[in-house]
Amino acid sequence: MAANNEPIPPERIESLIFIIRGQKIMLSTHLAELYDVKPRALVQAVKRNIQRFPDDFMFQLTAEEFANLKSQIVISSWGGIRRATPYAFTEQGVAMLSSVLHSDRAIGVNIEIMRAFVRLRKMLASNADLAGKLAELEKKYDAQFKVVFDAIRELMTPTSQSSRRRIGFETQEKAPKIERG
Repeated sequence: MAANNEPIPPERIESLIFIIRGQKIMLSTHLAELYDVKPRALVQAVKRNIQRFPDDFMFQLTAEEFANLKSQIVISSWGGIRRATPYAFTEQGVAMLSSVLHSDRAIGVNIEIMRAFVRLRKMLASNADLAGKLAELEKKYDAQFKVVFDAIRELMTPTSQSSRRRIGFETQEKAPKIERG
């Protein structure tokens, strides 16, 4: 649900799902925008019900994770000066938000977000299934088909990974890996 209760495009929600600490997450700032509430109000509602949000449902980004995320998605404005880093909500944490945000908009937005998580999970599973089937076929056939199998594997590689250059610079320190989900 966007402004005036129009549905939120699935691509928009999917673009707001990131992988941090090996988990698919959404940031509190983005969720607040989708729910049409101030980020502070969303965080206050969560803190009033903190027992509903264990560490595997929600965690606060470190300053390093937040800086790395900002540089990777190249967004200059994150709502002005921040005193604290945003919170990251896992799929279960996003689902729990519907129990602390009591509005029709929150219900509608949560439904769309859950659908986006399911779509991403299905895409990942189908790609893994296809890779497994390809490996089985490759074992059955001899080397003359190697070129065909290599070409299929190349086609299975998402274009975003194979053709896009990374933005930014690398440091000697190992930063937590952050990927788009």
